[in-house]
Amino acid sequence: MKVYEEKLKNYITKNNIQAEQLVFNESCHSVEEAANVVGASPEDLVKNICMVDSNDNLIVAIVKGEHRASTSRVGKVLNIDAPRTVNESEILEKTGFPCGGVPSFGYKATFIIDPKVMEKEFIYTGGGSPYSLVKISTKELQKISNGLVLRIRR
Repeated sequence: MKVYEEKLKNYITKNNIQAEQLVFNESCHSVEEAANVVGASPEDLVKNICMVDSNDNLIVAIVKGEHRASTSRVGKVLNIDAPRTVNESEILEKTGFPCGGVPSFGYKATFIIDPKVMEKEFIYTGGGSPYSLVKISTKELQKISNGLVLRIRR
């Protein structure tokens, strides 16, 4: 898992991203685990729901930890058929990061950020592995991901 954490750390440094990568000995795979490990509320964390459109293009729906992403809403806001969620092997193949550690930036995708995420000043997102997180401002996240702010939560 260290190779994925290093990959993200190098991306953050190389692109001069204002973010802090945090590595733990405990799992941060689920929202509940991550909130406990970092001492935050689930609403301070985001989930990155990976989907693909009919042309196999990656779409990442970024929602607050307590919310769920809607494939039909994603399809509607992008004016496409509802995309399908991808499985663990596709997540690694398309993002370069394992399930449970996928960050909200750093790979080729269409990023859509739910407006509720933008209500927070800072959030925690995947840090490259299931044992790491990144703390980043929502403004920085939107800037570096070129994220579209559109309602995609259920």
